[in-house]
Amino acid sequence: MTTRDVIQRLPKAELHVHLDAVIRPTTMVALAKAAKFSLPTTDPDALRRFMLVGDGTSLDEYLKRFDQTIPLLQTPESIERVAYEAVEDAARDNIRYLEMRYCPMLSTKRGMPLQDVLDAEWRGLSRGEQDFGVVSRIINCSLRHYDPGVSIELAECSVANRHQGVVAFDLAGGEAGRPPAVHRAAFDIAQDGLIGITVHAGEAAGPESIREALLRCHANRIGHGTRLFEDPALMAYVRDRQVPIEINLTSNVKTGAVRSLREHPAKAYFAAGILVTLCTDGWLMTGATLSDEYWLAHDALGFTRAEIDRMIVAGFEAAFLPWLERRALVSRIRDELEGIR
Repeated sequence: MTTRDVIQRLPKAELHVHLDAVIRPTTMVALAKAAKFSLPTTDPDALRRFMLVGDGTSLDEYLKRFDQTIPLLQTPESIERVAYEAVEDAARDNIRYLEMRYCPMLSTKRGMPLQDVLDAEWRGLSRGEQDFGVVSRIINCSLRHYDPGVSIELAECSVANRHQGVVAFDLAGGEAGRPPAVHRAAFDIAQDGLIGITVHAGEAAGPESIREALLRCHANRIGHGTRLFEDPALMAYVRDRQVPIEINLTSNVKTGAVRSLREHPAKAYFAAGILVTLCTDGWLMTGATLSDEYWLAHDALGFTRAEIDRMIVAGFEAAFLPWLERRALVSRIRDELEGIR
């Protein structure tokens, strides 16, 4: 029988989660005090409630919550602490592989060098991996509203750090009216540098955003992809090439990308043969762990235990890791899933 407890015990891969969306409220209070930054409240429970986004909020409204977290990530110590604690929290949810994404340029507002930001994040993730056994890597993001030259700098930095934990390059931020191909030169650099590419697409814009991400920005994976179903030919293209879709159920309801959970296209994608895996986006804003996401897939969307296992394995198969490391992980995960009934 598939229960919430069983899903909690399952090993999982988290491929789409943002560093600035996973800060513990208690840590936010401590970091705000050190930074002399004024939060809406210094009570951790009240702060947790404040950071939660209501259903049907727009993506732009959702992104405003980051005004409370980014100012807290302006020192190497704070970045390392948040990264380390995120791995600890992931381990509690039986996440075995974690790709943490962040735009390091956001932490240079007070003069911290870009490389220092990445070094701090990598130290935190590496210590977390050592202490909690969660294989942890970095996805560097640029943001859509940035000048394309900034994206080029971030892509170059990503390639330069490919042996220091950075496995991929991403484009995030407000999507409507900001096509990804504006930043194509940065994606060319990432591709030439032989790192992975994922793009936020089809969340607050239509399938044309996904098309550009795939055909002009060399995307290996798509983040969200909620509106892919609007273009059947593109949907077939994604299926035929087994492009992984990083699905964020709760986040998509919160941002209004879908009107309700039961209307989410994840099950239709899966049934069509698309490679689907579940992610959280950021549990500080959604209030949902990865176990919660898989439980919702079962309870609200009707995914069976066998289908959940397939999505979990797909997450490990889609990891931006060298093939031998992925193969070893997938083999262990398959055995572990088989042993949990």
